[in-house]
Amino acid sequence: MPTSPVTPSQGWGVVHLFFHIRRELLEDATTAAKDFVARLQAFDARDDYQVLAFSVLGQKADLGLMLLGPDLAELDQLSTELVASPLGAGLLPAASYVSLTELSEYTSTSDDESRRLVDEEGLAEGSPEHAAGVATFDERMAGYAQHRLHPRLPHRKVISFYPMSKRRSGADNWYALDFADRKRLMAGHARVGRGYRGRVLQLITGSVGLDDWEWGVTLLADDPKAIRDIVYDMRFDEVSARYGEFGPFVTGLVLEPADLLHHLGLL
Repeated sequence: MPTSPVTPSQGWGVVHLFFHIRRELLEDATTAAKDFVARLQAFDARDDYQVLAFSVLGQKADLGLMLLGPDLAELDQLSTELVASPLGAGLLPAASYVSLTELSEYTSTSDDESRRLVDEEGLAEGSPEHAAGVATFDERMAGYAQHRLHPRLPHRKVISFYPMSKRRSGADNWYALDFADRKRLMAGHARVGRGYRGRVLQLITGSVGLDDWEWGVTLLADDPKAIRDIVYDMRFDEVSARYGEFGPFVTGLVLEPADLLHHLGLL
């Protein structure tokens, strides 16, 4: 009996899966690998669903998958099918992470932009120029919201994933700050990230109440140095330096499913 859909009222589900491969447990590695590739390709071909497959660098895992889509039941169904597939006999779970795409509560609003146009550009509130500026801002932010909530991620060469939380201890309790102070600090943090536009794509997903940390951060780039640089530069920002707590980092090489299984020596 099919599982009923489980769709968030806002955003999509995101599941990161990491596996070790036990080749000695596979009876027919080639056939199992072809079946695995077909399952990933079929999932990725569906409207609004995507899978990024990657070879994990180092020994934290061998194989990584990032699954995205509107229905958590469908993401779980694929996870279950992969483990039960012929290749699943040789997959040893290494780690996983569950989160949802989300909009930041600190994103600038129309009122923020209206005040900026008055204070920084000298436009009279209610003037045609002011109204046009706010309308342009609203259009741009609608596109930003669509990208954050319903992303279609590009295939870059390198992926890096890590979980993070905001510190809640003593004088460094993020949640004890006023909203205005948190928003001001996050605006500075965002400026650092915008400096890497075109070099690093960032997807920050929320996991409060869903997993062990509060957010999952996925970085995609063609140049691994760009990933190192953005994380390093952000460490000097107060949001990270004073209030950030970071989990383990996993880095991998993003490949098409067939190329990945070939790279792993299974095809």
